[in-house]
Amino acid sequence: MLVDAGSMYTWIKRGRLERLGIRPMGRRRFRTMENRIIEREIGEAVIECLGRRATTIVVFAEERDNEVLGLHALEGLGLEVDPVTKQLREVEAILAL
Repeated sequence: MLVDAGSMYTWIKRGRLERLGIRPMGRRRFRTMENRIIEREIGEAVIECLGRRATTIVVFAEERDNEVLGLHALEGLGLEVDPVTKQLREVEAILAL
């Protein structure tokens, strides 16, 4: 799965979410890189990465959508992308404000 700190939410294929028992709880509109507005269902999931667990909003991605780990999940996990190594690393401190 790609990490995309420019994407607010985590996008996971609908079939994978359904197999995990995750159900939609609403719909949101999103603006694509091509400046189109699309609508997708969203839900909540517990995710795990590098031994850390967090609850995050997930988008029910369609087949043509990319799967990405988004900013909301990264922040919940206390992780960030190291700009030099392009690897995930622990956040030194989370902004309190």
